[in-house]
Amino acid sequence: MIRVGNLDESIRFYTETLGMQLLRRKEYPDGKFTLAFVGYRGEADNTVIELTHNWDTGHYDLGTGFGHLAIEVDDVYKACDDIRNRGGKIIREAGPMNAGTTIIAFVEDPDGYQIELLGSKS
Repeated sequence: MIRVGNLDESIRFYTETLGMQLLRRKEYPDGKFTLAFVGYRGEADNTVIELTHNWDTGHYDLGTGFGHLAIEVDDVYKACDDIRNRGGKIIREAGPMNAGTTIIAFVEDPDGYQIELLGSKS
């Protein structure tokens, strides 16, 4: 789960820029928050991201304990091109990881969270 300042902007990033699906969204008026779940496939058999929007909070400082999310992709170079073409922010271009050969890249979501694109191990 990550807390987001602008839920619609975050959903747009994860669905339109990263190609995930909005799986469900529910408002909790008594608690003044909304939960949205995004992922590449349904929650029953796959990992998804819970986006939490507290209605009275428009911005969060990134925590020092959180590193990044990681998503495996077939072709990191192509994924970067696709994300860039959809308006996404690439913060580390595709290339071999430090001290290794796995191809990685990093993108940033609207709230500043980093998402690592990790080359598949096929």
